Amino acid sequence: MFLKNSRYASVRQVSVTLSKKRQVTAIALRRLPETSGTSRVVKADDRLDFYAQRTYRDATRFWHVADANTELEANTLVATIGRVIEVPEQ
Repeated sequence: MFLKNSRYASVRQVSVTLSKKRQVTAIALRRLPETSGTSRVVKADDRLDFYAQRTYRDATRFWHVADANTELEANTLVATIGRVIEVPEQ
């Protein structure tokens, strides 16, 4: 269902029954991993995929940067110039 490099690839799927007995499949909540990395100051036009490409040589791993910070919506991490975010080593 998910790409092998997705943050959700190894997350357990669950079936849930909603109102009117409609059943849906969802993914279980996942724990965010502990990370260590480098603090970076957001500059104009920064994007998480740019950080991932520079750090991991793989832009699709942008979600590692998102997971290392506490924003629910990943793109808000780079919305404010001057904000300090964590870019994990792995």
